[in-house]
Amino acid sequence: DIIRYDDDPKVALMFEDWSKPHQATIRRATSEADYVSPLLGVDKAALHLVTDEDAPEPWRGAEADSRVVPQRYEGRENGLSDVQAEAILNMRLRSLRRLEELELLREQAALMEERAGLEDLLDDPKLQWAKIAEQLKETKKKFGKDYPGGARRTQLSEAAEVEDVPLEAMIEREPITVICSQMGWIRAMTGHIDAERELKFRDGDGPRFLIHAETTDKLLVFGSNGRFYTLSASNLPGGRGLGEPLRLMVDLPNDAEIIDLFVHQADRRLLVASDAGDGFIVPETEVLAQTRAGKQVLNVNGAARAKVCKPVLGDAVAVVGDNRKVLVFLAEELPEMGRGKGVRLQKYKDGGLSDATTFTLADGLSWLDPAGRTRTETDLAEWLGKRAGSGRMAPRGFPRDNRFT
Repeated sequence: DIIRYDDDPKVALMFEDWSKPHQATIRRATSEADYVSPLLGVDKAALHLVTDEDAPEPWRGAEADSRVVPQRYEGRENGLSDVQAEAILNMRLRSLRRLEELELLREQAALMEERAGLEDLLDDPKLQWAKIAEQLKETKKKFGKDYPGGARRTQLSEAAEVEDVPLEAMIEREPITVICSQMGWIRAMTGHIDAERELKFRDGDGPRFLIHAETTDKLLVFGSNGRFYTLSASNLPGGRGLGEPLRLMVDLPNDAEIIDLFVHQADRRLLVASDAGDGFIVPETEVLAQTRAGKQVLNVNGAARAKVCKPVLGDAVAVVGDNRKVLVFLAEELPEMGRGKGVRLQKYKDGGLSDATTFTLADGLSWLDPAGRTRTETDLAEWLGKRAGSGRMAPRGFPRDNRFT
């Protein structure tokens, strides 16, 4: 598409729109013809002066009077105009003597020929188009592909692959500590602070998550609605105040709780499960969200809510229900999915899933006892079974809140 000379946007013949302005340009030759005519008059006057042997000397001198010159030829066939007389008076005698009659005649003939050609060009449209054709030929000689300088100066080729520069490359990498309270107020403090350090919170609020991270990290938030939300650590509010509500940064519904908050690791897999006892394994790269609305990963229906999000760190899975029954089975029995409801982890008559974890079977199952000490059970034959089994009662010393950590 090109824009026509009359400002009417449409697909047009390129040559037609190119040639019409050129025809208009040729018509402007009228001004050239008007310029040639006075030159012819001046040459004619100079010829008279050269050939008129009776011309008085004062007329030829440098001090000639402008009133005398036109009077000499007044009333004669070859009378001079004011312009011609003025041009002659502006010539010095030495200059006139150096001008030869033959040269003046040649110049006069050239000018008369030019004027005649311009007048014919103005009167005949065919000559105007012929002139345009001639100009096109001259342009072709200068810029045609077979002439010097007319070869293509650019090359057509496939676009080079543009390197994708991650946003993290633009952020200065610094250690930070991410703090999220029980009510969901989040902030980032400079450096990696000690977990035992006393921190300030709002009245009625307290600590829940304390994570050592870096400003280039991405943080993942898992809600009880089964959605994952992504936060940039560099965009978190500073640690001078008490932070900002996490729900102002992501569209986490008011009736949804924060199940987990952690630093994203691309090469990791996660175990997600609902309180109904259904779950599956999902690659962590599949849960990254690009919008505030998050990404739905675990489908929960009715009264069911997401309950567990744990990294897969071994070859076995341990689950415990609200009925304090523990079941251990191999992780390979769980499907790896990007989204869905999952499969049944444990069967319940009453209640539902309380907690789940992964571990290496050969190393045994560990948990924190009520005294805060880590206890490990290596003989798991009593609780080892198949996925979706009922399990056996938890071993002695297992926490009363039915959680592994």
